[in-house]
Amino acid sequence: MAEKQSKQNDKKVTPRSEDFAAWYNDICLRAELADYSPVRGCIVFRPDAFAIWEALRDELDRRIKKTGARNAYFPLFIPQSFLQKEAQHVEGFAPELAVVTHGGGKELEEPLIVRPTSETIINHMFAQWISLPMMLNQWCNVVRWEMRTRMFLRTTEFLWQEGHTAHATSEEAERETLTMLEVYRQFVEEFLAIPLIVGRKSAAERFPGAVETYAIEGLMGDGRALQCGTSHFLGQKFSKAFETRYLDDQNQMQFVWQTSWGMTTRLIGAIVMVHGDDQGLRLPPTVASTQAVIVPIFRRPEEGATVLAAARAALESLTQAGIRARIDERDGMTPGFKFNDLEMRGVPVRIEIGPRDVASGEAVLARRDQSGPESKSKASLATIADTVSNLLGEIQKSLYEQARAAMTANTRKFDDYSIFRKHMETEGGGGFADIYWCGNPVCETRIREETKATCRAIPLTNDGIAGKCLVCGEPATERAYFAKSY
Repeated sequence: MAEKQSKQNDKKVTPRSEDFAAWYNDICLRAELADYSPVRGCIVFRPDAFAIWEALRDELDRRIKKTGARNAYFPLFIPQSFLQKEAQHVEGFAPELAVVTHGGGKELEEPLIVRPTSETIINHMFAQWISLPMMLNQWCNVVRWEMRTRMFLRTTEFLWQEGHTAHATSEEAERETLTMLEVYRQFVEEFLAIPLIVGRKSAAERFPGAVETYAIEGLMGDGRALQCGTSHFLGQKFSKAFETRYLDDQNQMQFVWQTSWGMTTRLIGAIVMVHGDDQGLRLPPTVASTQAVIVPIFRRPEEGATVLAAARAALESLTQAGIRARIDERDGMTPGFKFNDLEMRGVPVRIEIGPRDVASGEAVLARRDQSGPESKSKASLATIADTVSNLLGEIQKSLYEQARAAMTANTRKFDDYSIFRKHMETEGGGGFADIYWCGNPVCETRIREETKATCRAIPLTNDGIAGKCLVCGEPATERAYFAKSY
């Protein structure tokens, strides 16, 4: 086993600066986050990746429930006729649908769609249950047929949460849409340490069937944007298609106003691409299944008993303090191999304990968010839990600040289209372009066709200063962020 792992460890990770896509795949495989599936377009979540998903799922679930939403579960299969009730919706999802035509050895009377999203089937049930406001969330898997697979970012099957609400007024629904947008922003920035831009989508980038779509967008390490979450104001489009009505104060039947909002397992990919480096993952302590690993170091058997006793005492202190910790007692591996392996897996804090450390009553701490001599410090074994707890908080903050600095450095304002176009033609993503845009889809299409950049977000609050559209030169009252994206 040790020989096999040693050979695996000898494989070089493609440098991040050399080939970002290859680096990303190398990290996902070497850090044992995922593996390829025998089913095309699908991946296998390995335990470390699923532990990250569980951590963010549990925290986000807590935050969602604080808004008043409750969890439910709806069928994986949706009658084809349901999707056809909302024209924009079916048109937007048609190329991605997986359709079941046979079951139990017989052709079905009506084909069933494997859930791409649940607006239609949930609206069918809302129409029968209506009691306002209705606020439901479900954690589930969805299927959207993908031609190109990229681990966690684009797969045929993925995991997510989708929230669906129904309200008596447009104002209530719009308020709920923006409330969830803010819940998402706080969650991703605070819990995942990923800085964001926030805003509404252009008409071309809206969710199929939505009146407005709002999004949080992060900037990955290669300068490309990644949509990290969306919140949609659906208006009455789905309620009219499914006859979802309520009785108002004047005893008149009215159509409800609705929202939907969701986040997916692509957030795992975002963590890798925002925080990772050439040594592997750098996990925010909040999502790390193991926040600290103790590595006992000794050469002679007689040293082992003393060192392991100190390691176990330290583990007890850490565990009692609520820190997710363990001892690395793998046999047949050198300390150097373990250090490299733990760095690859992104463990936030490594604790080294050897005979001299035991004699001095200290341990050596190595923090994953930094490299070189400044990443190491000494800590008293007597107060190691307090020291590590404080260090984990510092690491969480440091990862966010590093990512924020990178995003700021890669966000530029442009007032000359030729300069903007030339910038976006360079290798890499090009970062966020902060530009004046008149709102005309013709200009948006030209940008997309000539630079591959799309409108990622129109800020919710613009400075009110009018300018000229970067593309056509016509008056523009809003700025927008454009970028190449995943």
